[in-house]
Amino acid sequence: MKLSNKQKQFLKGLAHPLKPIVQLGANGLTEGVVAEIDNALNHHELIKVKVPSDDREEKSLIMDAIVRETNAEKLQVIGHTLIIYRPSEDCKIQLPK
Repeated sequence: MKLSNKQKQFLKGLAHPLKPIVQLGANGLTEGVVAEIDNALNHHELIKVKVPSDDREEKSLIMDAIVRETNAEKLQVIGHTLIIYRPSEDCKIQLPK
């Protein structure tokens, strides 16, 4: 899935008022957390994930792993918050052309 800049901007605008749906705990990225993120993507399509880590390198690796494991599109990272998008079968969000 390849999104155009216009589509990414549109999704970022939709994501702005959202609160993080999933927050990683002390155990980091576990199979249960990945399953929860996957479930949230199926339900909402566009979600925020909070990755509280003081180490920038570790935070970046965790975010990349989330994107890879869930097969989602990384839209933006703001501080400790990752915004990702993956269309579901019902296509709840209509993207601009």
